[in-house]
Amino acid sequence: MDDTTHPNNQDHSGSDSASESKRSIGLARMGEVYSFEVSDGPGDFFGYTVEHLFGEIWERPGLSLRDRRLLLLGLMCSEGLDGVTGIQVESALAKGDLSAHDLREIVIFLSHYAGWPKGAGLNTIVETGIARHEKALRKAAEAAAASEADVAGEADAASEADAN
Repeated sequence: MDDTTHPNNQDHSGSDSASESKRSIGLARMGEVYSFEVSDGPGDFFGYTVEHLFGEIWERPGLSLRDRRLLLLGLMCSEGLDGVTGIQVESALAKGDLSAHDLREIVIFLSHYAGWPKGAGLNTIVETGIARHEKALRKAAEAAAASEADVAGEADAASEADAN
């Protein structure tokens, strides 16, 4: 099969409904796993990633998203894949799949199996992810409090205007 006849190397805007469905499911799952919107992209590698990895493998029954994330974190630590580990850590925290306590326990556990230097690297990634997550939570809480204060202030001003 040459590159022009390969299904992932074609224009997906007019492909069959099964492929479009797999692609849509894969893009949605990929966005859920990574906690950000994933837009469609070109090329075989992206096609296999979306349609097969996220559209089929991540959709299989038997393992929860949390289970898969735990397995991935172990694999990434053992292989030293620090570049993508932070994405998984931050997404796990954002989605509530893993807590800060869970992640810190994972670091201790994996350090003993993957090796102390890899565990130390994972610890840095985890602590950075936790700090970012906690900062985002604080900012969201401050924004919510400010919004509530604005609403309360407007209500007080309306009450004073009605009283006059």
